Amino acid sequence: MFRRAFRGLKAAGIDITRSHAVRDPDKLKVHVCEAVADGAPMVIVGGGDGSLSSSVDHLVGHDTVFALLPLGTANSFARTLGIPLDLEGAINVIATGKRRRIDLGMIDDDYYANCATLGIAPLIAETVPHGLKRVLGRPGYLAWALYQMTRFKPFRLTVGEGANAETLDALEVRVANGNYHGGSELVDSASVDSGEIVVQVVTGRARSWLAWSWIASILRLDARKGTMREFHGREIRIATDRPMPVSIDGELLATTPFTARIAKAVIEVAVPA
Repeated sequence: MFRRAFRGLKAAGIDITRSHAVRDPDKLKVHVCEAVADGAPMVIVGGGDGSLSSSVDHLVGHDTVFALLPLGTANSFARTLGIPLDLEGAINVIATGKRRRIDLGMIDDDYYANCATLGIAPLIAETVPHGLKRVLGRPGYLAWALYQMTRFKPFRLTVGEGANAETLDALEVRVANGNYHGGSELVDSASVDSGEIVVQVVTGRARSWLAWSWIASILRLDARKGTMREFHGREIRIATDRPMPVSIDGELLATTPFTARIAKAVIEVAVPA
């Protein structure tokens, strides 16, 4: 994929000043930071949502445009931005598209691109066998999610602080900057340029209710709205009845409690014209 991407970008007239096939994920940050520090007008990152999300932190406060090649399993961030999921289509966006200034979400002080979650998603990320997504792709990931449903327990969630705090039974929480999660459009009201964070809570205590919420959302049924509550704002405090891991664009990077924030219009991305 790296070689195909390199050849495709060159053929599209992109002047590539440096390129790296990153095998060690820890090296990605180093390469992105070096490129930004050297004044690169654009940084192109190919990978899944976790790789893309870990890269955006290093462009905040700089004029460098962020461009992406969706090479992951779900590619939720690319879907949110309307970028084609095939390599050739994504390259065409970089060559002929436009700049768009977008918001980033924040979990405490950590920037992220698309969606942070509590509930089943962190459990899946914590336990999924190494290489399963690489071998079986999205179907394998979904099969593992169904298996983990048998181990999952609902939890008590508190949204907000002080007199305005609300506590409710929760099955899943999506702290969304974009409207896609897991490759499906789940948070209709979220947008990367709305200037607010959306906390969407699938309420209840029955695992079957969470499954129904997923099905109704994927099929775009009106019934999906009855399975959830939404909270909107620039800054929202989130706590649970027990410490829980938080999946940030597919990577386990935080625990509850935390404060979710929006960082308004902090980076520019390449999107379709």
